[in-house]
Amino acid sequence: MPAKKLSLPRPTAAELSILRVLWDRGEATVREVHEELSRHKEQGYTTVLKFLQIMTEKGLVLRDESARSHIYRAAVPPEKMQQSMVREMVQKLFAGSTQALVQQALGSGKVTQQEISEIRRTLDALERDS
Repeated sequence: MPAKKLSLPRPTAAELSILRVLWDRGEATVREVHEELSRHKEQGYTTVLKFLQIMTEKGLVLRDESARSHIYRAAVPPEKMQQSMVREMVQKLFAGSTQALVQQALGSGKVTQQEISEIRRTLDALERDS
């Protein structure tokens, strides 16, 4: 019997913004995260600090307290978070149908020829491996 995949805590939109910074940088202090986020939207330093504290409690980020300024890094790679969130979305929104998800995604916007080629390669690899 296959092991059940545990779902990760679902990050809020604000937490995802912080995770993107950490995924891009690898690790960062609160100040560095604050500066990056403030380039796009004004954020309070204490708000970013509070989010990082909450995210640490939720297990979304890890905190290194060995230096004066705490260093944060994402607890999971982006691919793992994406898999978890897509798995949850397929179950909740598409009643477990990956086909329905793909059809909706492809039908809801402009898909480039390069994207179609990459999707085709992925499908070919899935067929070979099954």
